[in-house]
Amino acid sequence: MLLLLLLAPLFLRPPGAGGAQTPNATSEGCQIIHPPWEGGIRYRGLTRDQVKAINFLPVDYEIEYVCRGEREVVGPKVRKCLANGSWTDMDTPSRCVRICSKSYLTLENGKVFLTGGDLPALDGARVDFRCDPDFHLVGSSRSICSQGQWSTPKPHCQVNRTPHSERRAVYIGALFPMSGGWPGGQACQPAVEMALEDVNSRRDILPDYELKLIHHDSKCDPGQATKYLYELLYNDPIKIILMPGCSSVSTLVAEAARMWNLIVLSYGSSSPALSNRQRFPTFFRTHPSATLHNPTRVKLFEKWGWKKIATIQQTTEVFTSTLDDLEERVKEAGIEITFRQSFFSDPAVPVKNLKRQDARIIVGLFYETEARKVFCEVYKERLFGKKYVWFLIGWYADNWFKIYDPSINCTVDEMTEAVEGHITTEIVMLNPANTRSISNMTSQEFVEKLTKRLKRHPEETGGFQEAPLAYDAIWALALALNKTSGGGGRSGVRLEDFNYNNQTITDQIYRAMNSSSFEGVSGHVVFDASGSRMAWTLIEQLQDLLCNRDKRSGLQPWSKGCGSYKKIGYYDSTKDDLSWSKTDKWIGGSPPADQTLVIKTFRFLSQKLFISVSVLSSLGIVLAVVCLSFNIYNSHVRYIQNSQPNLNNLTAVGCSLALAAVFPLGLDGYHIGRNQFPFVCQARLWLLGLGFSLGYGSMFTKIWWVHTVFTKKEEKKEWRKTLEPWKLYATVGLLVGMDVLTLAIWQIVDPLHRTIETFAKEEPKEDIDVSILPQLEHCSSRKMNTWLGIFYGYKGLLLLLGIFLAYETKSVSTEKINDHRAVGMAIYNVAVLCLITAPVTMILSSQQDAAFAFASLAIVFSSYITLVVLFVPKMRRLITRGEWQSEAQDTMKTGSSTNNNEEEKSRLLEKENRELEKIIAEKEERVSELRHQLQSRQQLRSRRHPPTPPDPSGGLPRGPAEPPDRLSCDGSRVHLLYK
Repeated sequence: MLLLLLLAPLFLRPPGAGGAQTPNATSEGCQIIHPPWEGGIRYRGLTRDQVKAINFLPVDYEIEYVCRGEREVVGPKVRKCLANGSWTDMDTPSRCVRICSKSYLTLENGKVFLTGGDLPALDGARVDFRCDPDFHLVGSSRSICSQGQWSTPKPHCQVNRTPHSERRAVYIGALFPMSGGWPGGQACQPAVEMALEDVNSRRDILPDYELKLIHHDSKCDPGQATKYLYELLYNDPIKIILMPGCSSVSTLVAEAARMWNLIVLSYGSSSPALSNRQRFPTFFRTHPSATLHNPTRVKLFEKWGWKKIATIQQTTEVFTSTLDDLEERVKEAGIEITFRQSFFSDPAVPVKNLKRQDARIIVGLFYETEARKVFCEVYKERLFGKKYVWFLIGWYADNWFKIYDPSINCTVDEMTEAVEGHITTEIVMLNPANTRSISNMTSQEFVEKLTKRLKRHPEETGGFQEAPLAYDAIWALALALNKTSGGGGRSGVRLEDFNYNNQTITDQIYRAMNSSSFEGVSGHVVFDASGSRMAWTLIEQLQDLLCNRDKRSGLQPWSKGCGSYKKIGYYDSTKDDLSWSKTDKWIGGSPPADQTLVIKTFRFLSQKLFISVSVLSSLGIVLAVVCLSFNIYNSHVRYIQNSQPNLNNLTAVGCSLALAAVFPLGLDGYHIGRNQFPFVCQARLWLLGLGFSLGYGSMFTKIWWVHTVFTKKEEKKEWRKTLEPWKLYATVGLLVGMDVLTLAIWQIVDPLHRTIETFAKEEPKEDIDVSILPQLEHCSSRKMNTWLGIFYGYKGLLLLLGIFLAYETKSVSTEKINDHRAVGMAIYNVAVLCLITAPVTMILSSQQDAAFAFASLAIVFSSYITLVVLFVPKMRRLITRGEWQSEAQDTMKTGSSTNNNEEEKSRLLEKENRELEKIIAEKEERVSELRHQLQSRQQLRSRRHPPTPPDPSGGLPRGPAEPPDRLSCDGSRVHLLYK
């Protein structure tokens, strides 16, 4: 990008910059050159889009020619921009010319002479072939290169062979799986027999020996293979090499072979575990390792932008080790295996789990018989279609899903629908170039010849795709044995001397096998350090299976052809080269997403509800301002003064703050950004906290003072006479101060911030591959529950205490606070609403509309009730009775006239009551003195005179000297005192 910016003045011309450009326009550099046919130009530091956007390249800039496919650059490969505006060597054109196969430039057991050209062989080059002594040439001795093709097939040098009757037999022990998980022996055995015929007919390969085959059916079963392995080893004749198929069988044979000094060459084993040279030191295979599929899979994942995949595998070593390797590779590529499932025989539960986990890109590793079971379950779970992509192994038979299988209960049509569009990766087992192999056959000729030998149609024959590997395995063995024996020369060893204790011959065969390199019908055969075949990977897609469906099924045809695997690309992992044919087709028109596209949507508060409650809150604030203004304006009125107007003013202010809290309570992401959300959270908290403290705190202070003074009559008599307002204000200040301190600590230690609550995903009504993830914004902090517990506990106690005090003082009447009954009624309503709303809003916190409605309406109603109960009666009284004069004006009225209002009556009654109480106290004191005197006299009389019987009339006993009249007089006096 920096290079493009520096060169922009040279590259980009404004429209109408002036006339035609000439090659000598040195100020602009050199005009861009078009690439040759079948080739291209590499521009250093520039992308394809940048190249399209420029017309000129700067001086000293270099370009490089490249060619596609089997072509080479003829002419200058690099050109440089000169100062005169021209490119170097413009008199010599650069062309991409097709080259002929380089295999013709070498001849085993002979020499090649190239004339009329140079390496590589281009059009017009000629090669002449000559064989070494004791060999004769089979084929044409001359070939000419023309348009990338040699004029004649490549010849070979054949040794002068010993007569057939004198040749010695060399035996090969083979295990072919004719049935089981992979019935590859059905095609591989005929291919091996065909290879033996071709090898034994050659004079230049093992001229003194004849390869013979002894084979058994392993059924792809290690137990069955163990039996036949025992027979091969312990029964004559001696086998010089073993050839198993199936990874499980090859693992068993390869582990045992090391004890018998035997080389093992497999034609159908893909298990990555077999690449372990320490465990399997004598193992080779013409079938590449299954891990060779994994780089191709990763490349496809990257091509289609998939970052999440799932896997399902059959529980066998080959698939487990393959999947372990895939997991490492995808991790390096930044891809995640989100779900990994395995099964032994029944895939029903794993497939259901894949469906439940919303797996979209699925890699399946299992044998062909298990594949039918898996896709029967896939059909039942509807785990196919435009939302899903399956990656399978490519060595199944082409019609594997149509083969009758009694173990599944799905029809052919159902299986066909389930497998539509899946991707397969398989090793290139048949040379796509169709060139002559070492057997002098092309790959197409091999297929035709093998087809004639088969008893069934190739699509119904197991192992037909692997047959070229089995054919080339015999050729690899024959060439290695030929090299070990010296090709009939004197330098080799005698193969007939081999036995299971002769490690020398085994080592020589191993070295010869390890250095194998030839052109087979499956392509170039070469082994890596672990004994595995190196090859390209073929990418195919099963397309057009549904084209026979009628339109009533809802499935539209893609093309006129029906149901086959289409080649969509090749991948060379050694060069990281992906050749793409752009023939891939998708049911939905494009590759699906690797997961359901999740659209995050926020649940916002209903705007109609927010506006409605905001209007009510605004009207409440107006009402609070009116009440506050009324109270301040009439503060000189005696009736208003006796209601503690300053506390009522605080109540009105508190209601206003609480009502104002409704506005931030309804603000969410619909109105504000995420950066403003913490400030809104703090506004909610402070407005509600201070509004409650001022509004409820002032009412609580009134009712608390009334309860304190008038519920303890004897102790608080003097308090009733005078009321010090500063004590009431101090109480309210204490409550507000506690709230301010608590809120400040909360805000500093654990401030409120924006949190997101996520709900369960919702499916949209439309048939689109997305899910809606609802989210809701909250104000929260790390220790939210702790702070709410402190706040609610403290406020809840105040509410309960307020209800108790209001109930206790409901019958109390006092002139100092004449509206305490109205205050009690307001406390009842506020407490009930708060105690109900707080837990309900916590329960409904996930339902934004319901939670806001409960909280805001509780604030609005409690504020309205408080304002109406406290201020409306005062307004009504002053308006209806006309009591607008102050206390000073009231005392200026005539003294003889008495005020007939209730306050004056109450004051007079209290004064009269105090006077009566004083008189009663004096009378009680006089009665007590008289009783004491009477008791003293009676005691004195009783000492002077003996007691006399009581008067029958029930009167007191009389003394002898006292007349009745005197006693009557004294008694009447006593009675008078008690009147």
